[in-house]
Amino acid sequence: MPEKPATRSATLLPVIALTALAPISWGTTYAVATEFLPPDRPLFTGLMRALPAGLVLLALARVLPRGAWWWKATVLGALNIGAFFPLLFLSAYRLPGGMAAVVGSIGPLFVAGLATVFLGERPTVRTLLTGIAAALGVSLVVLKATGALDAVGVLAALASTASMSTGTVLTKRWGRPDGVGPLALTGWQLTAGGLLIAPLALFVEGAPPALDGRATAGYLYLALANTAVAYWLWFRGIGRLTATQVTFLGPLSPLTAAFVGWAALGQALTPVQLAGMGLAFGATVVGQLGVRRPGAGSVAGSGSVSGATKAPIPVSASRR
Repeated sequence: MPEKPATRSATLLPVIALTALAPISWGTTYAVATEFLPPDRPLFTGLMRALPAGLVLLALARVLPRGAWWWKATVLGALNIGAFFPLLFLSAYRLPGGMAAVVGSIGPLFVAGLATVFLGERPTVRTLLTGIAAALGVSLVVLKATGALDAVGVLAALASTASMSTGTVLTKRWGRPDGVGPLALTGWQLTAGGLLIAPLALFVEGAPPALDGRATAGYLYLALANTAVAYWLWFRGIGRLTATQVTFLGPLSPLTAAFVGWAALGQALTPVQLAGMGLAFGATVVGQLGVRRPGAGSVAGSGSVSGATKAPIPVSASRR
């Protein structure tokens, strides 16, 4: 007898909870950046998040890519880190009051469409409606300011969402090589992404700024907890959940940012924002239920490449 969706989701609850720690951690990025880091250095901040974290994970895993995984790791690193970080920062700087987060909240709909093509995860009507509800909830939470929308900012926000969504699906599609764990895969991507950001940061922002103790502490937090640990949990979750389930955890990031702003920075929350938080959180919970999974052995954590590419494509171990 096939396992019921609710029962299956309950058995995956520990995996979902650990994976959710990643977007929750990312929700603290804004507060740390504004309170601890030098202003107007988004690319340098992206570089300091990605490259040190990637090198630490590479040192711990002590495994380098082989064969086709050199270009696969580069592609994934570019999509999930190297392109995503600069595009996200560009959109945040050019769009008013949380609009970048609103555009980013449509990620579940992007992933649902891509997962249909590459993973055989057929979206249900409930999945699509839940994705719309998540975007609406995030909009109520973060969309405060009004004004003319900047075309470059909107395109950057859409591109960052598409980049991360594609990276998530390809991470699931390609799995990982035999004998390679999520720690190494995460290290490959962070290192590749950081190396791609480095010349852009130097060209656009110039030499690195002088860092005091407060800034150093902020960058250490971003590199270790906010990036190395968080992205390891994210990619680990991709290996055990469907791509749609993972991406529905994304709204926890702006919700956490709003909560931290209220709790630590004294920012007020209106009744409309509280209603939006409830709607987005409800969509996150519903997004973990009833996903059509392609194949009986899909929860296995083998991570083999051969297992990741057969049809129907199982959810083999493998990320915005």
